[in-house]
Amino acid sequence: MLVTIATAVLVPPLLGGVEEAVRTQQLAPPAEPKRHERPPLLERSETSVAILNGNGVAGAAAESAAQVRALQYVVSGVGNAPRADYARTMVMYRGDHRREAQRLAKDLGVKRVAALDGLRARDLMGAHLAVVLGR
Repeated sequence: MLVTIATAVLVPPLLGGVEEAVRTQQLAPPAEPKRHERPPLLERSETSVAILNGNGVAGAAAESAAQVRALQYVVSGVGNAPRADYARTMVMYRGDHRREAQRLAKDLGVKRVAALDGLRARDLMGAHLAVVLGR
């Protein structure tokens, strides 16, 4: 009986206080949707580059690798492209490394930048970018 009386006396003010708090509480505005944030641009010394000979000229990839190293990039490997008939030199990139590819192309004076096309990620020898030498 004591519990019933206590419940009858104490619960209504408690509920009224909760209702009042809910009514007067300012609701926070909905969170802004997260925009797709670009990953930070890698430093040249953190950007790895594979140099692939796509023109068939012996020694062209090694010569280009020396030039890329002089620009402070990491050369992950030198080799032959899957074919030797590329008309122009291009910089290719994998994943979200488009901005690094654009910077490398500008550094080298190369006009063509593209996502991997005709190359597989394994052709890049683990690199972020590939310079495919053309004629």
